[in-house]
Amino acid sequence: MKRWAFVSDFDGTISKKDFYHLVLEKYFAEGQELFKQWKAGDLKDIDFLRSVFTSIHQDEKQIIEDIHSLEIDGHVPSFIRKVQEQGGDFYILSAGTDYYIHHILQQHGIKDVKVYSNQGYYKEKNVHLNIDPHHPHHSERYGIDKSKVLTDLKQEYETIYFAGDSEPDSHPALVADVTFAMKALQSILSEKDIPFVKVHDFTDIDVYLTRYGVLN
Repeated sequence: MKRWAFVSDFDGTISKKDFYHLVLEKYFAEGQELFKQWKAGDLKDIDFLRSVFTSIHQDEKQIIEDIHSLEIDGHVPSFIRKVQEQGGDFYILSAGTDYYIHHILQQHGIKDVKVYSNQGYYKEKNVHLNIDPHHPHHSERYGIDKSKVLTDLKQEYETIYFAGDSEPDSHPALVADVTFAMKALQSILSEKDIPFVKVHDFTDIDVYLTRYGVLN
């Protein structure tokens, strides 16, 4: 069994803005109504994302430019390298799509990171999702069940650290050994009485892991 792994959500945790927000602002203003329906619980997460990602109507070159405009936490690339150099494996676990995540990893020269997410691909001026209902990690609501992924990873590692920022991250937080919570996830986990470490960004996480001797 390997010693430890760090698993991180992507949108709003590694990236400063969710990709769907960028699409709503730039190409799909009328999607705000859908956003309200989704937040009210009348629309599954995966159905909301499908609608947003197929409302871009741009050439792939433009979509990639938009993806590259997403700002990430500046400490993330060096943090990932530090984790990898000091015996940990780094994973990204996202209920968005691997389509834009891979473009951003490449842009920042981030290597050897496995991405667990909904498979996405460019076709006819939009981003489409390829969801397999028979996949062992399938979730009807999110496309990917984050807690199932973490449960599987727990079979391989003695300790799993997890970072997230929003509601879908509350489920894997039950499975992780230590959860670093940003933004809305802090109050969600407090309400559910799930233990977590309150952080603002990856610099805070680095400080915590260094203090406890996981990193040096």
